Amino acid sequence: MKRSLLISLCCLLLLTSCRHRPRTYDPALVNFNVEYNSFLDGVLYPSMVLSLANYTGPNQEDLVTIEVTSPANNAVLRVVIDSTELNYVTILQEVMPRKGERYKFSPSVKWKYEKLYALRQQRALDLTYTCFINDEEVDLKNIRLNCRSVNDCPLSIMDRRGQSHDFRWLFLGYVNENHPYIDSIMSTILTQGIVDSFSGYQRGSKMAEDQVRSIWYYALNRGITYSSISCTANPTRRSTTQHIRFFDEVYNSRQANCIDACVFFASIMHKIGIKTVILIEPCHAYLGYYADKNKKDLRLLETTITSWVNLPAMERTYANEEKLNADQHAKLVKYLTPAQVKKWDDGKMTMEELKHLLADALFKQASDYRKESYKDNKKLFADTTQNGYQMLQVDELRKMVQPISAMDIIP
Repeated sequence: MKRSLLISLCCLLLLTSCRHRPRTYDPALVNFNVEYNSFLDGVLYPSMVLSLANYTGPNQEDLVTIEVTSPANNAVLRVVIDSTELNYVTILQEVMPRKGERYKFSPSVKWKYEKLYALRQQRALDLTYTCFINDEEVDLKNIRLNCRSVNDCPLSIMDRRGQSHDFRWLFLGYVNENHPYIDSIMSTILTQGIVDSFSGYQRGSKMAEDQVRSIWYYALNRGITYSSISCTANPTRRSTTQHIRFFDEVYNSRQANCIDACVFFASIMHKIGIKTVILIEPCHAYLGYYADKNKKDLRLLETTITSWVNLPAMERTYANEEKLNADQHAKLVKYLTPAQVKKWDDGKMTMEELKHLLADALFKQASDYRKESYKDNKKLFADTTQNGYQMLQVDELRKMVQPISAMDIIP
């Protein structure tokens, strides 16, 4: 009994002495500080993190900056970032050679990319940074971030001097030529009778256009309709964002606004080797593609025109009633020649032939629809000093912006 009491007293004394052991390093002198990039105004964009995950070139913004004053020569700094639902434990370790000197570091957080991709609603994120000097815990800091949905792409961000910076080049993160759906889609396109292979520019500009036309016909057969989403949302007073649907979201919902449709088409076109451009005007986007590998012959495509005719609905109506309803027949008169309409009315045309004729007529309209607008704004597209008009070259921006991988999609 006495021995047990003695052991308990010894343990109590040991704990007391540990608790009151004086610090070797004064937190006030170390002055450990953690600051989130002030330009981003406390907002974390998963779309930015994912699309720039492999980029290490110039203009890559550091998300978090750590500053610390070395309390000794050759002091070993270790900063531990605690794990959360969105990141793994991250450790920064550096040697600070000179006592009293202020050091600055920018550790890269080890994100759980699949969790960022799955984030479809806004939420708060708390990150804890603990500072150790020579294995002694000195201080800790907490920062809270407003974490946006992965569908939210920043359009522009205004710095503290009032200057606006354009971020619409991040649209290219949503163009995903590696999406697991695309191989199956390409196989289906080859059964449509427009092209027998995908050869990029190897067989000339006519074949390049035919390949784009075959994708157009596929989209019409898929029944992709126009569905507007608010052009911008305002997570902060200094930034605007655009909600963008991913490739599989367009495919499954059969709905797209202007930028969603551009992303959908550009993903397939980039996969087959057609050089693609997304042209941005104030609150609108349309597609461009080159009919030649030297990028001299730019063709345009207003992708929202896919919604002008719903081929699946037309086909269902005809299968059930053996005729088109009044609204559907009116589309024939609107888009086909009188001779073609008469041929259909006389029962001398199959549904498949009708669909191809409608698709070709709409493809021509989609190709011509933006010509005047592009001609009028060509100087603005070439002016790098303004942000209202942009030509986003997919192949060039791919060097910096990678596709946001479809991590929860099973091929």
